[in-house]
Amino acid sequence: MPTERRSLIMLFGATGDLATRKLYPAMLKLFEKGNIRDHFAVIGTSRYKFDDEKFREMVSKSVSKESTNKKQIADFVSHFYFVTHDVTDLEHYSVLKDKANELDKKYQLNGNRVFYISMAPNFFGTVAKNLKAQHLLSEGNGFNRLVIEKPFGRDFESAKQLNDDLSAAFEENQIFRIDHYLGKEMIQNIEAIRFGNTIFEALWNNRYIDNIQVTLAEKLGVEERAGYYDNSGALRDMVQNHIMQIVSLLAMEQPVAFKDTDIRAEKVKALRSLRVYNVAEASSNFVRGQYAAVGNDKEYREEDGVPKDSNTETFVAGKLMFDNYRWSGTPFYIRTGKKLADKFTRVDVVFKKPLVDIFAFPQSGSTPLNANVLTIFIEPNQGFSLMVNAKNSEQGFHTEPVQLQYL
Repeated sequence: MPTERRSLIMLFGATGDLATRKLYPAMLKLFEKGNIRDHFAVIGTSRYKFDDEKFREMVSKSVSKESTNKKQIADFVSHFYFVTHDVTDLEHYSVLKDKANELDKKYQLNGNRVFYISMAPNFFGTVAKNLKAQHLLSEGNGFNRLVIEKPFGRDFESAKQLNDDLSAAFEENQIFRIDHYLGKEMIQNIEAIRFGNTIFEALWNNRYIDNIQVTLAEKLGVEERAGYYDNSGALRDMVQNHIMQIVSLLAMEQPVAFKDTDIRAEKVKALRSLRVYNVAEASSNFVRGQYAAVGNDKEYREEDGVPKDSNTETFVAGKLMFDNYRWSGTPFYIRTGKKLADKFTRVDVVFKKPLVDIFAFPQSGSTPLNANVLTIFIEPNQGFSLMVNAKNSEQGFHTEPVQLQYL
């Protein structure tokens, strides 16, 4: 049984889409596993005028697909409390402080506090500043953790300002910038495949790899997220976070140890060698587009909430280059978009073909050798496959691609 982590979780934006679709079901899984059980409490906040009972009903509904155990769900939601709150009003934080202190004593939480901001990024700095100003951060032996999700600003300057705002209230080791893609099983498996197998790591360089492709395809359009999406687009919504996290895992050197600090250090080192394009180079190496109308489906500019003259991209594809010893000359191709044929995420590592094809003599009738391809399936299917060349079972000598799979 896992050790329970005593925690008070304060959730800003508790009635929002992220909380109801992702956070509450995830918390229930922690509850089922015993990571949180008797000694935890959740304070949900938003502008809504909820009471505890209505909040618990909402949480129960959001987790109903995850469990049919009604008693377990009832026990789980009994730890949830609600405070109507305006994050811009400093006086409202005193109410939160009183509630936090009350629940800390009730559930014996030892001052451990997690502040999860499930709101637009323009509120991140405001919440952090007000939490510190009203002394909601634990000052004893308990821990303080601030959790935020993408987007981290709109550009370099706004991201830098956001970091400054957060750092004014929290220490760096207390700030958790979350990319949920890193929790996917096969993304975590990239490190195991690379560094746990000499047959791959010894060949993981520009001498043997022709190119690497990362694809995140979505079948749906913007749906109900037009307001957010039109201010972000595919580059900010998918490339600068999810795709670049995958690319950095593929491109980085082996870390000294399998520790968060060492892994981050190698990711940063790899990204520092990423070639920065000028405007002309960006235009020749990247394409952007919007989905068009097909059948009964609307084009992007016809979606509710999207300006008729919007230039926000719903599709982007491009070529990245690393100027370092391992990857010089090997392109990393990335692509992502909405309203594509299928929903899937995968990585294709395409190895170079043999310099000489000894099987391509005229009498053989053999087809040209295919490139070896290591494919990592991230979603919806999970696993990986390796495409190799082998002799087929027919009379004569003909080669054909054969797939070795772990699914």
